[in-house]
Amino acid sequence: MSEDIKIYELSRVDLKDATVIDGFPSVGLVSSIVANYLINVMKMRQIAIMDSVYFPTVSLVRDSIPMHPVRIYASDRMGSDDNTEMLVVFISEFQPPPNLVKPIAQTMIDWAEDQKCKMLLSPEGLVIDREADEADAGKNNITVYGVSSHPKLGHSVLGYGVSEFKEGVITGVAGVLLNEGKRRDFPVVTLLTEAHPDYPDARAAAKVIEVIDKMLPQMPMLDPQPLYEEAERIESQLKMIRKQTESGKKQPGQERPSMYG
Repeated sequence: MSEDIKIYELSRVDLKDATVIDGFPSVGLVSSIVANYLINVMKMRQIAIMDSVYFPTVSLVRDSIPMHPVRIYASDRMGSDDNTEMLVVFISEFQPPPNLVKPIAQTMIDWAEDQKCKMLLSPEGLVIDREADEADAGKNNITVYGVSSHPKLGHSVLGYGVSEFKEGVITGVAGVLLNEGKRRDFPVVTLLTEAHPDYPDARAAAKVIEVIDKMLPQMPMLDPQPLYEEAERIESQLKMIRKQTESGKKQPGQERPSMYG
């Protein structure tokens, strides 16, 4: 089916040695938040779309501009003439169904190889299962784990404050990218961070941004503070909803009905 998924370039750009970011939705929308943050902060321009007859028949409209479900953006080159960095971001608002995950990932690596990009980086969320008070106590101690299709590259990632992901299961686009990267000898790195599965986890995404900032020193400094502020806002709203829900369950004068009379 991968031949049914195409990438159409809107403008021709030299992407040699660029780092490609996977922005397909993940646990806690970590990858989506990271991708949106990079596109907005670095003022990236859209250079291509990914399309297929199997994709949702929708148009996302922003500022009166129609957009495809899967878009590709590129930054300007940063750094000196002899040492430059460039980012390319795939971003999508839809969660690929299982039958599309493998062909999407294969098409991404096909294109990255054709463009002579140097690496594909995939942010991903790890499901956490903690009580609210415990989560609040440890929210500033979120760990970022890393695994790579290249053992040498994987060890180098550990130098950026990343812990080694030794055992577990990585699903979806990120998992297929790792397998395809190993099969083709193409560098793929997955950065996994603890994320809440029930709401957009901006705090987890901020931790990934901190690592990307260290990995790509030629890029302008990435400030994750806006994401931490967004995380605080989301968490405050959730706490308020939780309190309202609990108070609604315990209205004075209301007794829980009994099955046994």
